[in-house]
Amino acid sequence: MSNERPWNIAVLGPGGVGGLLAALLSRAGHRVVCLAGEETAEALRGGGITVSSKQFGDFTAGVSADTELRTPVDAVIIAVKATAMPGALDRLPASALGDALVLPLLNGIDHMALLRERYAPEQVVAGTIRVESTRTAPGVVVQGSPFANLELASDTAPAERVEALAAVLRSAGLGATSEAGEAEILWSKMAFLAPMALTTTRHDAPVGVVRFAHRDDLLDALAETAAVAAADGVTVDTERARAMYDAFAPETKSSMLRDAEAGLPLELDAIGGAVLRAAARGGVAVPVTARLVAEIEGS
Repeated sequence: MSNERPWNIAVLGPGGVGGLLAALLSRAGHRVVCLAGEETAEALRGGGITVSSKQFGDFTAGVSADTELRTPVDAVIIAVKATAMPGALDRLPASALGDALVLPLLNGIDHMALLRERYAPEQVVAGTIRVESTRTAPGVVVQGSPFANLELASDTAPAERVEALAAVLRSAGLGATSEAGEAEILWSKMAFLAPMALTTTRHDAPVGVVRFAHRDDLLDALAETAAVAAADGVTVDTERARAMYDAFAPETKSSMLRDAEAGLPLELDAIGGAVLRAAARGGVAVPVTARLVAEIEGS
């Protein structure tokens, strides 16, 4: 695969994140097919994806859409929620994938093993994205953050292919780097995300309230998740995470809290459950994290 020609890219889950990436990649000249349910696919076929973004401007990009991948592509971006991934993967049969790279942008860690069981390990690339982007209707995306940055890494895919995919993402205007180890990028995000998601959801409050009224929970959960990461060989910059919590606009809500408010399934197992399972494997005590998970489950 060469970056001198347009790539064929499938996006599984054209929501807030997937829709933004699909539109940006299409605008950059790549051929994009979005995989979704028939209602969403029909909307995308008719009107493309309309983006409102302070970073990238306001624009509409045409995309193809289908309910299932039917022809090989160069890369697949998986941008569904962790709760929806097992069913959504039926739209991505291995027989249609060819030698495409598979890039999941999900919260959590455990999805990597599932994808490597379903697809060839040399195709699977770990990824994280830092962006605030919301689908307000099928084919309509609003990006609230002034940044959209991705980190890619793989312990099984060839480094040159991972970097080629990062270059394609950069061609669309995204910040994208290819790193050496996938555990580092996944745990660095998890150590930041899990405390914020669990505390905002447990206390039904935005970051501004949590970092003042429930700061002990927030920072204790951060320390515990960093200890779990350390047991997995990853050093987390807790001071940087703390500074980021304090820098957020007070009204900022985690995606888990927004899902709770909307009555949607929570990514509690993918986030909190993953920390608890890794803690058990590493022999790390995480009493605050365990309590937060249990209280959310019981609410």
